[in-house]
Amino acid sequence: MAEQEAQNPSFDIRKVYLKDSSLESPNAPEIFLEDPGSPDVSVEASIKSNALKEANYYEIVLSVTVTTKMGDKTGFLVEVQQAGIFQIAGIPEKDMPMALEIACPNVLLPFAREAISDLVGKGGFPQLLLAPINFELLYQQKRQKLAEKESAAEH
Repeated sequence: MAEQEAQNPSFDIRKVYLKDSSLESPNAPEIFLEDPGSPDVSVEASIKSNALKEANYYEIVLSVTVTTKMGDKTGFLVEVQQAGIFQIAGIPEKDMPMALEIACPNVLLPFAREAISDLVGKGGFPQLLLAPINFELLYQQKRQKLAEKESAAEH
């Protein structure tokens, strides 16, 4: 059976849910009376994975924080933790980090983008369309930093 499972990789989405969200607009209502101009927008994303008790089940949490600045004032800060439960089997151990840090967040990102857009709109701000995130590039950068740390530790 294990051999058959190894030959038949599976990647199933079991549940997608919003784990946490918040919107802060510390300078409201004054910020709405000012000319917004072209606000500075910064986006930060992180991924956490957690193996669950059930075999081959993982919880992935994609955290996205978006901050806008209008001059020296914060327009808003929105944080979303979009999560999902995935059943992943038959994937070689060496490839699991890619599944957990690239494939799963790619599934979760559209849900996070929608939640962020919703919160921003309900906060009275113009619609915000979050650009796609290249999780493969983030994964490669993380691996490169780990390799550099290991190399520095050896010397």
